[in-house]
Amino acid sequence: MAVNLRGRSLLSLVEETPAEIRYLVELALDLKRAKISGQERRLLVGKSVALVFEKTSTRTRSAFEVAAADQGAHTTFLEPSSTQMGHKESVRDTARVLGRMYDAIEYRGAHQETVEELARYAGVPVYNGLTDEWHPTQMLADALTMMEHSDRPLHETSFAYLGDARNNTGHSLLLLGAKLGMDVRIAAPEALQPSAEVLELCRGVAEGTGARLTVTDDPRAAVRGVDFVHTDVWVSMGEPAQAWDERIDVLLPYRVDAALMAATGNPRSRFMHCLPAFHDDRTTVGAELVARRPELAGGVEVTDEVFESPASIVFDEAENRLHTIKALMVATLA
Repeated sequence: MAVNLRGRSLLSLVEETPAEIRYLVELALDLKRAKISGQERRLLVGKSVALVFEKTSTRTRSAFEVAAADQGAHTTFLEPSSTQMGHKESVRDTARVLGRMYDAIEYRGAHQETVEELARYAGVPVYNGLTDEWHPTQMLADALTMMEHSDRPLHETSFAYLGDARNNTGHSLLLLGAKLGMDVRIAAPEALQPSAEVLELCRGVAEGTGARLTVTDDPRAAVRGVDFVHTDVWVSMGEPAQAWDERIDVLLPYRVDAALMAATGNPRSRFMHCLPAFHDDRTTVGAELVARRPELAGGVEVTDEVFESPASIVFDEAENRLHTIKALMVATLA
């Protein structure tokens, strides 16, 4: 089936069909090969993209800027202190201004309503670089990474996600797996399992794709036989510091350590994390956590042993943010 995404926004993956998601992932693989071989063609010369960041970023900003530069496009980085959006100017007015000057807009911030309003009024493609509800550009990178590290098609592949599953990563992975017909296992304590609304949405999608969706509070049962084990930080951006102690108490059984990886029973199972990861105490936050909770010395949501092991493909995953974001811009703007 022919896929045409020109002029389209990417807000959550809810509106995207399985064919459109696969198209973006396959295009990303083509663009990655072209970059590595030195045969990349610049398809976005003369294009300009506004990068609106209300939350800090390493991978998302870097990926958009490098992808645009590779393709000949220009970017402008806009942080809260350099715009009037939401302060002296409404989101819809900012959208109409940026839409007159730029060919596309990326937004990374708290509220899904903001990125949707930008898309409604800008008149140009808008890309969700992360909101509290969804993280679609990360999902494209995760799909590409799993495809590269599996000798079977994605609809024959399984993965488990452990930890706080009521956040943007947990919800987005569940939706991605449902869209691509995968075997998805979510392991989290009941209070941190995906919301009822997201579960209903994903189960409806799975009926049409053949995906197998399991939600459980048993981490070892969830990982049995899987090809990939995913996790994420236990406290999301913007949550108060006191949330750490509450999460640690309930999520320690879901920490990805060597024993949990062995519980997959699959020696080829790989570990994934969207990063940043608290796998050691070589960060300010990591050191503070270990000082307060010494049992975390080996790592928080993942141990350093697993993070640095041959099973870890987290930096392949991080690199693939570049190639999949590039594919998104090429598909919607070129």
